[in-house]
Amino acid sequence: MLVQKLSFKRRSYMALMQIVMGLATLSTAVLVLFLLVYVLGKGIPHLSWELLSTRPSYLTERIGILPDILNTLYIVVAALGVTIPLGVGAAIYLTEYAENRRVVSVIELAAETLSGIPSIIYGLVGMLFFCQFLSMKTSLLAGALTLVIMNLPTMMRTTQESLKTVPQSYREGAFGLGAGKWRVISTVVLPGCVDGILTGCILSVGRIIGESAALLFTAGFAHSLNGFLEGLHSAGATLTVALYVYAKEQGEFDVAFAIAAILILLALVIDLSTSLIGRYFKHWRNT
Repeated sequence: MLVQKLSFKRRSYMALMQIVMGLATLSTAVLVLFLLVYVLGKGIPHLSWELLSTRPSYLTERIGILPDILNTLYIVVAALGVTIPLGVGAAIYLTEYAENRRVVSVIELAAETLSGIPSIIYGLVGMLFFCQFLSMKTSLLAGALTLVIMNLPTMMRTTQESLKTVPQSYREGAFGLGAGKWRVISTVVLPGCVDGILTGCILSVGRIIGESAALLFTAGFAHSLNGFLEGLHSAGATLTVALYVYAKEQGEFDVAFAIAAILILLALVIDLSTSLIGRYFKHWRNT
């Protein structure tokens, strides 16, 4: 009798937990779908070729976001160009070369702490250090270097975890064949975890594209159309900053929703790319 009673309580508890988890999952899915439908429904009707391919003209009251699209591309390229070598190199050293595990633990703790700092603090530090102390003034380059500091811990920790997934027997087998340390890393370890490294890169791209608070302090919000090198040394608004300016400063909510729709579509593309790249390299390693 007691066993049946305990069994009934356990089944009741499990059923209750399943209902609670199901409701939590349903609520999350509904919120995400509502956000997607609401923003895309209000933004896509206002997308046009003129909006995407022109720059703003205050004489004709024309609104265009081409400079903002190019500024976003410039800042992504500049930030990744510094983040990837530093992040991957630091991860390789900490995982493969560093012998003092206490120092490694301190660095990992510092990286995790940096990952949790609000982005607006990065913006404040970037403004004081890059814009004022280094005399870069408000520019895309200052914004890109600020984003490097923001994304470096994520890139480093993602690469570290990927490197740890490579079996130790692979390294030992390569050493047994007479390969040197760097040759083992470059020909055995890195090819075995390249999917994790690419995933970290894509996640960094998503965070760069979606950042606004730090860039308001460092990159500015000019809508000027410049080339790559000239643009990096000039103030410029990315898509997220332009969304803030059009919605908050100018009251152009139609344009703001159009930019929001573009950002959501970019986020969906980034997530899909991450999934496809992971499947491709998983299949590649299995074959």
